[in-house]
Amino acid sequence: MDHLITTKVLRAVWAPAPAAERIIEPLRAACALYSIDTPARVAAFIGQCAHESAGFTRLEEGLRYTTTKRIMQMFSRVRTPEQAAALINNPEALANTVYASRLGNGPPASGDGWRYRGRGIIQLTGRAAYARAEQDIGMPYLAHPDTVSLPSDACLTAAWYWFSNGLNTKADAGDHRAITRTINGPAMAGHQERVHLTSLAAGAIEEIQKGDV
Repeated sequence: MDHLITTKVLRAVWAPAPAAERIIEPLRAACALYSIDTPARVAAFIGQCAHESAGFTRLEEGLRYTTTKRIMQMFSRVRTPEQAAALINNPEALANTVYASRLGNGPPASGDGWRYRGRGIIQLTGRAAYARAEQDIGMPYLAHPDTVSLPSDACLTAAWYWFSNGLNTKADAGDHRAITRTINGPAMAGHQERVHLTSLAAGAIEEIQKGDV
């Protein structure tokens, strides 16, 4: 399987060279562990992950917003400009507001929204998701959530999420809409780019298999 995940494949999906070099070995290990081991599976996984992580450069959710308009566009729980104004350039307060009392988190004062903000390539978000990953993977993510931002665990949790949601089977069937829906929900945000990145990854893998490296 290692021969399917190369720097050429990662660069094909717009990963800068430093990000590709940093992520390639953890990515190979995680894919091997979760049977992401055929050209179709690897291409779909790499394509989706590249979109989710901005070419493997972003392993933690960006929560620093500079305008009330953008905050209200992104988070339905922020209902007034006055509420949004208090959250400008305040990522911790924003996370504790929009993620409170959901996703297994406690109320705003618990700090769970910030503590269990989105991390990883396919981002874990919320105490419940961290708990599930901890149980299945065997890593202490609840006590040490920042671990998920490390390349090793960012890849591991992404591959775990992929496998545990049956996305290998969807990749085998070429059902990329179902894959995007599983990862992103009904909004299907960025679906066309995800498909395009999957196609780029598949093309690079095909060239490698033909020996055109």
